[in-house]
Amino acid sequence: MSSIILLFLCLFLGILVRVFKIFPKETPSVLNQFLIYISLPAMALYYLPKVKISYELLFPLGVAWIGFGVAALLFIGLGKLFKWSRSLTGCLILTAGLGNTSFVGIPVIEALYGKEGLKTLILVDLPGTFMVLSTLGILVAATYSRGRTNLKELGFRIVKFPPFIAFCIGVCMTILSLNFPDVLNSVFEKLALTITPLALVSVGYQLKIEKKSKHWKFLGIGLFYQLMIWPAIIFLLYKYGFNQSGIQFEVSVMEAAMAPMITAAIVSASYGLKPKLSSMMVGIGIPLSFLTLAFWYWILQIS
Repeated sequence: MSSIILLFLCLFLGILVRVFKIFPKETPSVLNQFLIYISLPAMALYYLPKVKISYELLFPLGVAWIGFGVAALLFIGLGKLFKWSRSLTGCLILTAGLGNTSFVGIPVIEALYGKEGLKTLILVDLPGTFMVLSTLGILVAATYSRGRTNLKELGFRIVKFPPFIAFCIGVCMTILSLNFPDVLNSVFEKLALTITPLALVSVGYQLKIEKKSKHWKFLGIGLFYQLMIWPAIIFLLYKYGFNQSGIQFEVSVMEAAMAPMITAAIVSASYGLKPKLSSMMVGIGIPLSFLTLAFWYWILQIS
């Protein structure tokens, strides 16, 4: 219960400090940088060496790749059918095809499944969501904008990214059955604990709703895929196609049901792919996702 209270309290505090201008407007950027460069690598180094390698790991890893692939097929098809602009198609692929599996996912999964659930989450997030954004996501952004894709720059961006470096170290230690000394583990654990409060304050700070917008129809299409169709695909495919069950299966479905990824929306906007729609996908998708996450959690409990 304390995790749920912390979740909504930090979200509310983020809104509060924005409304009363307590923190500067650069606050989300600073908090996100701290999370990406310190908190997420620490979490990867703490949890990954404890993961046991098995065939089952492919299922959480596949969540983001499946979701993004289906989103690309769906929105490219709809774009051609209804003659959408390239920027609209690219925006929906990026923002609806990538979930907020870390900043929102971590506090939610920790509240519902505890530390055991975070072992699955890290597999959904780093080799899944992050890798999709860093590779296919950037390619989609460049393809649907007027810019050009620099594959060399893309490669350097991936290998220099701190969470990716930490992921590689963690995977190597898992393969070699190694672990960090208890002192270092304790340090990584404490740094990882900063993710929940900082991420939710950052998310709360960025929550904005534009009442007067021409994008509401496309927003509805994108969020319906993100919050309902994608988790339904993972639920049906994993449960009935691969006969999955247990905490790893449940976390995979819940992660598929997360709101749009903030970083994906930033990438979309930076490439000129409907910046206002990108912002609305996050601003409305995150609070709405708390309702749909409750629905999917209920489905998992009765199934």
